[in-house]
Amino acid sequence: MPAAVSAAGGGAPPDDPGRDGGRPDPDVRLGEHDRGGARPVSESDGAPSTSNRTPADSHRLASGVEHPAASHGHASLSDPATTVFSEGQLAEVRRLQSLYPDPQGALLPVLHMAQETFGWISLDAEEYVAGLFGLSPAHVHEVVTFYTLYFRARPGRHVVSICHNLSCHLAGAPGIIEHAKRRLGIDAGETTPDGRVTLLAVECLCACEAAPMAQVDDRYELNLTPEKVDRLLEGLR
Repeated sequence: MPAAVSAAGGGAPPDDPGRDGGRPDPDVRLGEHDRGGARPVSESDGAPSTSNRTPADSHRLASGVEHPAASHGHASLSDPATTVFSEGQLAEVRRLQSLYPDPQGALLPVLHMAQETFGWISLDAEEYVAGLFGLSPAHVHEVVTFYTLYFRARPGRHVVSICHNLSCHLAGAPGIIEHAKRRLGIDAGETTPDGRVTLLAVECLCACEAAPMAQVDDRYELNLTPEKVDRLLEGLR
């Protein structure tokens, strides 16, 4: 999962425990097209609530598109039995909480731990983490939806985030993004049908001197050209 590299823009949510890295504009992960099986990467606000969802509901987005977890052999993350930390992880949660005058200060790193463990932050994961902090699920949901490095649906095995902010835009990022979309057969904010790659168009990744650039998983790819993009995508398995 990509490392946090920049703070999300916009106003902080009520009682926000602090800022952490993230891609600006949470809506960049909302796929608006279902073309050839490409899957959006973010749950809609119209998703079933935790009180009336069935395990199968977590495999479908509000549009009715099948969730990648349903077709790639992953266990249902809406099953509470799978949305739990190990004893070792719970000890780490307690250690993180002890580092802050208010244990709530550890919420962001614990959410990152949840994402690394469960693959994404489902509504059940939000509820589980809320219980560890004595918070309401709604409070945790506000935090998850504010910071854009928390995925609300399972992303692909690789996440390609192409910057389209000013410096990269002037250096040709729009053409790079369009080229990547054509090569992958998906739009920005979608995941390839085989679950291999999620493509995102993101705001500044703080490498303006090497524009246009992208973050691929945990590494930066600089001075992109269509040819470099081709080699990059071909190497993602």
